[in-house]
Amino acid sequence: MMNRRRFLAGVGAVTATSLTGCLAELGQVYTSSEPPVVSNRPDAVYIPTHVEGMRMVGMADAGGYRVGLFYSYPHRFWVVEADGDGFSTQKIGLNPTDDVHLMATVWEPETDIVVPVTGVSVELSQADELVSEEVVYPMLSQRMGAHYGDNFGLDGDGTYEVTVGVGAPSVQKFGSFADKFDAPAQATFDFEFSTRDRDDIEYTMLDEDKGKRGAVKPMSMESLPLGTAPDSLPGTGLGRATSGDLIFVGSATDDERFGDDPYLAISPRTPYNSLLVPGMGLSVRVESGSNTRFEGELKPGLDPELGFHYGNSIPGLAGDDDVWVSVDVPPQVARHEGYETAFLDFELVQLTLPES
Repeated sequence: MMNRRRFLAGVGAVTATSLTGCLAELGQVYTSSEPPVVSNRPDAVYIPTHVEGMRMVGMADAGGYRVGLFYSYPHRFWVVEADGDGFSTQKIGLNPTDDVHLMATVWEPETDIVVPVTGVSVELSQADELVSEEVVYPMLSQRMGAHYGDNFGLDGDGTYEVTVGVGAPSVQKFGSFADKFDAPAQATFDFEFSTRDRDDIEYTMLDEDKGKRGAVKPMSMESLPLGTAPDSLPGTGLGRATSGDLIFVGSATDDERFGDDPYLAISPRTPYNSLLVPGMGLSVRVESGSNTRFEGELKPGLDPELGFHYGNSIPGLAGDDDVWVSVDVPPQVARHEGYETAFLDFELVQLTLPES
């Protein structure tokens, strides 16, 4: 039989080659290797070597959440680690025992807003016997946006029970979200797995464009929110700035649901596809002329109109104030290929309120 890497190398001259059902029949799709990582990748978002499709396991309610569970081929990803000079990413490669990459997305069903929860666990069992149990990684991918996932080994083809445990979000909650998501919840799925079905998932090489600055389009799946940032934020816009290849969009609002003082909200999103980015540590300095009006952290927040964001109440926030945003901790989420070299090194960025 042909090794998967050798087969893919044989189609390397083709700009975009989709590998689908015939490969499953021939037994030629293996999960033990992937195309080599692009050399000389930019320190920015770039087009990966390939894209994969996925199959839905199911969707289910869990407390106030809606949870979607999906799977694809096992694949490499990168985790963020602190080093002597700041932060870098380290690759988590494939394990010969890996059979699938399981992915879960969590959202609020009335608004379709993706919720960044604290801790997602996956328990796999078969015939009442535990197969695997892991706390999975918060992740960011160009095709799925913010989600949770990891590679898993299975005990062959068959029916599995998958229980997804969802923690409560560690965020400020506003509006109709104020009394939601206060307790952990879980959803259980029946997972019918066959190697043939997995190997029939689309696998597309991107030889001509791989490594170039840019991004592939997010996948389109009915009823699956992707954590896309709002086109515009409520309140008074502060404009946008770019640092670390992230785009920062700001707004100030005096809506009473945020309290007595004006509320400053910052929405970081990816270039190209405007996907929201959780897991950051942000701080802000607000200056009024030569005086510093406020200096402190921006807290993760969840609001039906602002969506997921970072914000804080700023007493006396007014027109002509300058807002300086600092990234103290880069996004602490695992990255799929194409994001692992971006969102690590940031400079101070300035946003300015328009005059009243």
